[in-house]
Amino acid sequence: MPFISRIQRQSDYNLFPSTVPIVIDNGASYFRIGWAGETNPRVIFRNIVQRPRHKTTGETVTIVGDHDPALLKYFDCTRSGPRSAFDSNVVYQFEIMEYILDFGFDRLGANGSEIDHPVLITECVCNPVQSRSKMAELLFETYGVPSVAFGVDAAFSYKYNQHLGVCDKEGLAICPGFTTTHVIPFIEGEPVYGGSCRTNIGGYHITDYLKQLISLKYPHHMARFTWEKVEDLKMEHCYIAPDYALEARLFQKGAKEAEDKTRCWQLPWIPPPVEEPPSEEEIARKAAIKEKQGQRLREMAEAKRSSRINELENELHGLEFLLEQLEQVEEDDIPSFLSATGYLSKQEIESALLKVTQSLRKAKGEPKDDQAESEEKTDPSTNEKFPLVNIPDNMLTPEQLKEKRRQLFLKTTSEGRQRAKQKRSESELERERKNQQDEENRLENPELYLEQLRVKYKEISEKVEQRKRLKTNGNHTNGNNMSGSVGRGERLSAAQRERMRLLTTAAFDRGKGEDTFGARDEDWQLYKLMSKDNDDDDDGPDQDEAELTRISSRLQEIDPTFVPSSELGTSQPVEVPRIRPLTKEDFKIVLGVERFRCPEILFHPNWIGVDQAGLDEMAGVSIRRLPSMGEGVEERLTSSIFMTGGSCLFPGIAERLEAGIRMIRPSGSLIKVVRAFDPVLDAWRGAAAYAIDPQFLTQTFSKTDYYEKGEDWLRRYQVKYSL
Repeated sequence: MPFISRIQRQSDYNLFPSTVPIVIDNGASYFRIGWAGETNPRVIFRNIVQRPRHKTTGETVTIVGDHDPALLKYFDCTRSGPRSAFDSNVVYQFEIMEYILDFGFDRLGANGSEIDHPVLITECVCNPVQSRSKMAELLFETYGVPSVAFGVDAAFSYKYNQHLGVCDKEGLAICPGFTTTHVIPFIEGEPVYGGSCRTNIGGYHITDYLKQLISLKYPHHMARFTWEKVEDLKMEHCYIAPDYALEARLFQKGAKEAEDKTRCWQLPWIPPPVEEPPSEEEIARKAAIKEKQGQRLREMAEAKRSSRINELENELHGLEFLLEQLEQVEEDDIPSFLSATGYLSKQEIESALLKVTQSLRKAKGEPKDDQAESEEKTDPSTNEKFPLVNIPDNMLTPEQLKEKRRQLFLKTTSEGRQRAKQKRSESELERERKNQQDEENRLENPELYLEQLRVKYKEISEKVEQRKRLKTNGNHTNGNNMSGSVGRGERLSAAQRERMRLLTTAAFDRGKGEDTFGARDEDWQLYKLMSKDNDDDDDGPDQDEAELTRISSRLQEIDPTFVPSSELGTSQPVEVPRIRPLTKEDFKIVLGVERFRCPEILFHPNWIGVDQAGLDEMAGVSIRRLPSMGEGVEERLTSSIFMTGGSCLFPGIAERLEAGIRMIRPSGSLIKVVRAFDPVLDAWRGAAAYAIDPQFLTQTFSKTDYYEKGEDWLRRYQVKYSL
């Protein structure tokens, strides 16, 4: 619809005298408004309202009808989705209806506070009197319209097409709409609402069903399946199958005819960039850059090493000079001299000198001498660092007892670290010795060496796996020789159980009276007993696992076909899932069975949980409700079955409806199904042609009539479609 400025709209509005009615087709899907006597409505928009907040200002904005998706990026729409004034096809949210009418009258060109034109507005079949009363009250009180008339949209469409010669004076109008479907019989040109029927199935349910099916089929593209896009897919690709079972069997077999009926929707897809192998010049350039960076790092490391050597040499000269001065100091002046230097004794200075010497040798890359290693093993300053350790408790003050506990803890920790360091060095030496011996055996007989290494790897692997299985499930069984459920205590070794007993005893004793743990020397031996370093039973699995790792790395070096276990203790590697790169086919939405499966709910509503009749059954129900209309009425109705509404635009619906009605009618009955000239706009055009008739004003009622005659009169109010 072309854009018309506000000034032009107001100018067009003022051209119409106040006697020309305004015609409104208030559908559940679209709102259409225009002038009586015209062939097309002036304004058409979706009958929805949305009230999002502006992301910057926080102001709530009212958006009526269609919206530009590019503008919605400035608004927060997460808390306010599109809202309709309809429940099924009945208006019940009149606050939203007021927004709709405001927007419609404004786009029509109304510039005053009141609408001084009569209004003809459509409604559903058998509209509840409460909804009709609220609508009349809204038009009278809010907009000040002089008079109002209500009419059924399907009836206006039928009368309009009757004048065009599409349908007869008597017939059956079937109107599959947006949320409901109605069947209305016409006798002598007037609708007989006593024979009408309704089903709560319409175009909304078809769109929603199609959206569900393709969302389940392509869950990775659910964000692209917006309501508007699925609606377009439905109107463009869906059709009614003449025989659903036969059509479904055709697609199940995968025949060529099914392939021809399949439609594809290609989503936007950008192929990933193809990485070409680098050229020799590029490889040489990267190697030069890498070499340059490495040279710079080496220079920085050398500069840092030189600076470190200078610092250590200065510190070493300082300590040597300090020892020379200490030799010249008299015995009585030594304590005061040491307090000025920050050292406690001569042994501490010598220890610092030894450490600086070792650090200097390490910085220069020189090997340690035997004397330094022996001095490192036997630290002469241990007794000086912990002077209170060997003194009995009865000879110490309370402050000295606290200090003794601290020194005991530090000494134990230091000895533990020393033992761990020595143990690691021994392990390294042992590993180097084994590797050297293995290399000699391999050179002597490679095939025999490889076979022995494989056998050893298998034995140790089974041993470690068995130990882990016993540790997890326990080594006890019940009477059925099945693995029983055992407690943690039954799975622990003797050393582990002893450690748990010591921890429990210490925790139990602390809860009795005053906490005196640590006051005695033997209390500190408890940490040694609980230390894992003394747990010889746990060394077995650690040694086996280390040996298994060594053999595995060795086999990988000499045997290219060897595949180690991906996880220690498992005989088969764990398969890692691989992510396949997305291709163009992954962005192709294929519509096959969905094309005719979704519209099929018009004939089988129970597929989506609506236990009601389909279109063909509704026609039979409506015909059976008119036995008192005279003989031959059934033949006259079936000879002019008229379809209108947006959901009758599906290809094949007329043939399918005719076949369904023929199955419930006697053989040889005349059945003719026709479709409206324009199923979407004929309702408004029929209302516009009806409102231009001079007798139209006799079918309206004013505000005075509404308040004087009351609700009972409004319930019985019906317009006469044959003026």
